[in-house]
Order: sequence, then structure tokens, then C-alpha cells
Amino acid sequence: MFYSKLPVVLLSEMAAHDRDSTNGRIAAYLLGHLSEVKHDSIREMAAKMKESPSAISRFCRTIGLEGFNELKDLLAATSLRFEVCSDSASHHQQKEDYVSAVQDSLERVRKTVDMEKVYQLAEDIRRYPRVSIFGLLKSEAVAMDLQSDLAMLGRQCTTKVRYAQQAECLARAGADDLIIIFSFTGAYFDYGIPKGYRQNRKDRPKVYMITSAAAPPSRSDLYDETVWFESLQDQASYPFQLQLVGSLIAQCYAHLLREGRPETAERPGPA
Repeated sequence: MFYSKLPVVLLSEMAAHDRDSTNGRIAAYLLGHLSEVKHDSIREMAAKMKESPSAISRFCRTIGLEGFNELKDLLAATSLRFEVCSDSASHHQQKEDYVSAVQDSLERVRKTVDMEKVYQLAEDIRRYPRVSIFGLLKSEAVAMDLQSDLAMLGRQCTTKVRYAQQAECLARAGADDLIIIFSFTGAYFDYGIPKGYRQNRKDRPKVYMITSAAAPPSRSDLYDETVWFESLQDQASYPFQLQLVGSLIAQCYAHLLREGRPETAERPGPA
């Protein structure tokens, strides 16, 4: 399972803006007419949308693209698909097949997620002055759920729905920042690496990648730690597996508070 960059960006723009805003209208039109606008010039596209060419150019820059040509390249490479879990004609069996697949996915998390690593993350959530939680599409919904859970535990964290806003936060993050990225396939940074991100070794954030990527490196120039779980990476697994891991993080944080463990006096820098 892999979402191409364009639907991710368009859906995040639609979630972040009013439906009647210029960016909201352009994003909705593009997502609903992908095949119809792939070969259009900027003027042809603008005429179909009843927008100005300059509005489309601004839209491209706002969502983090270099310009209209990059939008055209993404349109040409984008296709949408949905995976159906059951081949049964029976409505009851369709339900049983899907629920069984979801249950199997959760069992895989139970067997494979490293709780010591989850507790390490919970400890870091306590230590760092600033915590940001990011994801894309369904992963961002999980990020928002974790943000809500931690708020109920007295820990304020930041998240952003728009892809461009997440990239801006990543670019600005420094040594006082802990960043948690939910990325089911591990492809989060395939959508782009913010300019200047983690380039200063003395002032770089600590970053956790929560993923089911088949062969995640334990260390990377882009992140420091992984919280990994086994997955078939199918529709029945996403986002339920990520949601379970996010809930486990909140549970671990709550246990740390209940146990009354003192916070570490010195916050360690990234390993």
C-alpha cells in the first residue's frame, strides 16, 4: 500500500481549508478530476476550475511544489485505488472477513512491537520541552488522537494537518524538539525533505519513526529511533495498527505519571 504524494497533499489541503476557499476549491477539483486535467495547460486548467492561472500558481507554491510543472508531473504519475478485503457475495461474510483481518493485524502488533522502545518514547515525551506529532492522511488522524490523549494527561503537543505546515515545522525544529512521525509504510520523507532539516548536528531534533516498513533501519539521517511492528500493509491493517501503537504510547505515558518517576535532569540529545 502506498499513497502517491498528490492525493496526500490535496486531501490535507481540503481538511485544512473551508470548502469555498480558493485552495479548498482547487484541491477538491483536482482530486475529483485527476484524469481530466492531466494534460491541461495552466490556462486550460484554470478555465475548467473558473479560477485564474495565478491562483493555481499560488496554490502550487502553497502546497510545497516548485510550480505548475511539478503539479503536472504528479498528475501524470497519480492513480487512485481501493483494496476490497473480501471476495464473498454474503454481506455477513464480508463483515466476518474484514473484522478477522483487522483482528489479525492487531495481533501482529501485540506480538512484534517493542514495549521497551515505546516506554523510551514515553520518557522522551516527558523530557523534551516541545513535542510534535505528524502523519499524513489516516496517519495524521492517529497523530491527532495521540495529541488528544496526551492533552488529557496534561502534556501539550503540536500537530498540523497540512503537509506544507508539517514540513515547515520540521525545518524549524531544533534540539529542544521531539518529533513523532506516524508513517505506515515508512515513506513519509518520500514526499519531500524540508530544506535544512536536521542538517545542524548541534541543534537537531530527536525524531521517532513509527512504522511497519519491511526493513526499517534502526538509525537514519532523517530520524533517530523506530518503533516497528509487523504488518501485511493492507487496507485492513491501516490505520488500525498505527492507532493501537498510538494508544500504547499514551498508556505508557500514563503509567509513567502513575508511577511518579522523576524526570531526567538532563535531556539527552539525539543518539
